[in-house]
Amino acid sequence: MKLKKMLVGCLCMMAMASCGEGNQNVKNETTMEEEKNAVIENIMARRSIRKYKNEVVSREVLDQIMECGINAPNGQNKQSWEVRVVDNSQVMAEICNTLNAAYPKMENAAGCFRGAPVMVFIARDKGYDFSAYDCGLMAENMMLSAQSLGVGSICLGSPVRMINDNPACAPILERLGFSEGYEFCLCVGLGYPDETPAAKPRDKGKVKYVE
Repeated sequence: MKLKKMLVGCLCMMAMASCGEGNQNVKNETTMEEEKNAVIENIMARRSIRKYKNEVVSREVLDQIMECGINAPNGQNKQSWEVRVVDNSQVMAEICNTLNAAYPKMENAAGCFRGAPVMVFIARDKGYDFSAYDCGLMAENMMLSAQSLGVGSICLGSPVRMINDNPACAPILERLGFSEGYEFCLCVGLGYPDETPAAKPRDKGKVKYVE
């Protein structure tokens, strides 16, 4: 009789463990689904921000964003990029002053930075054909991770053209200090958003399945 009770007890414990395992699987599947949805929601919620609060983005937060950036896919793991982060307001003011001086006929040439308190300058490796794509993927990772941390972002091309095309802007490139063989190719502005722009329409007709 005693042995019978022990066997019954063991069977009950096994059943309870099995149920617990099943619940854990359900929990894991649910968590994975929630995480998956969170990623999609993050992508769909991100907007280009052109107005920022006068609020500092900490180095801790920036480090997270940069780490996500450099973990982007890249050809042959060449990591064919160089990144310069300017979060010092005085350094950014120097860059803006140089840009304004280089374009005296423009009312505010430095407005091309959209007032973002943090500017990420990205350079491509001119010796690698696919480097520009790698830099674009990295920038996207930065912007999406920033969004998940409550930081707004904007991808900018006009500062690249203005700085690269005008010899008077050479001091800016010298200040950034990219290595030889690298070319400034992309800007990402970061900061806490002071606006909530609506989504602009996207043309799904651009996507077609090949049957």
